[in-house]
Parts: sequence; structure tokens; C-alpha cells
Amino acid sequence: MRRPLIAANWKMHGSPEAVQRFLEILLARFGNDAGREIVLCPPFTALPAAVMVASGSSIAVGGQNCHWEDKGAFTGEVAAAMLVELGARWVIVGHSERRQYFGETDATAAARARTAQRAGLSVIYCLGETLEQRDAGEALAVLERQSAVLAGLDPERLAVAYEPVWAIGTGRNATPDQAQEAHAFLRARVAGLLGDHPAAALRILYGGSVKADNAAELLGREDVDGALVGGASLDAEAFSAIIRCAPGVVARGE
Repeated sequence: MRRPLIAANWKMHGSPEAVQRFLEILLARFGNDAGREIVLCPPFTALPAAVMVASGSSIAVGGQNCHWEDKGAFTGEVAAAMLVELGARWVIVGHSERRQYFGETDATAAARARTAQRAGLSVIYCLGETLEQRDAGEALAVLERQSAVLAGLDPERLAVAYEPVWAIGTGRNATPDQAQEAHAFLRARVAGLLGDHPAAALRILYGGSVKADNAAELLGREDVDGALVGGASLDAEAFSAIIRCAPGVVARGE
């Protein structure tokens, strides 16, 4: 059975103080839970605080992006090795907002992911179709194209996040059937690229307006192994409610 992975992507929100308060609540409830993996990805400025507070617990910390070079004249960028030095264990790569606003492509996302894994980070690799592509019946073709880069990554340090772009920050979300269809397609695609065993072990997350009121049905589908949570992860109570929806999870004191 694949261990559920629930990741919080804070995007450009939060402070070190907010991270500390958030983690204190989560640690009291899930700090020693081995039933599934929790990852917090705050802004770069809050990473040291997150690592310090989460130290010694089962909750991991990750970055929201990294550069594809180890070092160099890349003003404003962060190297994967710098995240490792801070104590991060994960990094998000290829998020739709990076693709939409900052020119991320399949090639640059793949380069970032390879560099991150080489530095020792595990990668949450994001992919997904736009509304126009879905309406044109191209959703699976887009996923096939975007997932080709997974052939060059280490499946032992990889999770894939299916993010239908039309559901991110819009309040809309894919139906459980739509999510399952995309996740099953991606697992079959990974089997073709990496083999049956890596595909069976790979965790495929759903991301796109995940909330407590839709998480249980989404996470209950066969090929949905967790969630990459945006806005709802900023509130400890809302995020805790999503975590509780992961199969087999029981928080302490409940």
C-alpha cells in the first residue's frame, strides 16, 4: 500500500511566525504519525523557522522551486543544494503558476527536477491541463507529453502532482472520477516509462482547490495517493481536516 502524502504549498504567503504557529498545531496532532507523510512548503524566507520547529518530527519541509544549475549568476534564484543546507527534504517543481507566470517549460522543469534529486531532494513534479485543453478533449494528450520527462528521474525520490490548471485557486475542482481517470492514466504512463514496480509504488497527488469537504472522496479513489494543497493549507484547522481524510489516518487525541 502506498503511504499517503499530504503537502502544503503556501505560495507567496506567510511569515516565520505564522509557520511556527501552524506547525505547533500540526505537531501536536500529527508529529509522530507514521501512517502518512506530511510536507510543508512555505516561502523561502520561512524555511529556516519551519525546519527548526519541525525538527525531530515526522513532518518534512520543502521548497517551492529551485534552479537547474548548482550555482551561478542567476539573481533571485535558489539552488537545490541551498535548500538541502537549510534542512529541506522536498521541492515542488513545475507548478502551473511557474509555467503560467515565469515561463517554465517541460524542459526547464525536468532540468530543475534532475538537479534537485542529484542534490538529495525528493521532488513533487507538477503537471496538468488548462481548461481550454480539457474542453478540446486534449487532457490526456497533455499529460502524456508532460509526463515524458519522468523517464529521466529517480522514482525513489519522486511524487507526481496532477493539477488541472482550471481548478487551481478557482474554487472549482476535478470530480473524483476525473481525478481517478487522470491518475490512472499517469500510473499506466509511468509503467511504460519506468516499469511496473516503480509505477505501482509511485505516489500521485491531486492538486486543485482541495478542501476538507471534497478531500475524503478524492483521497478515497484507488490511484489518488495524497494531495498538494494550496489555499486551504494556510489554516491549520482546515489543513488538519484534509489530513484526517487520508485513509487509515488517526490523529492523536481523537
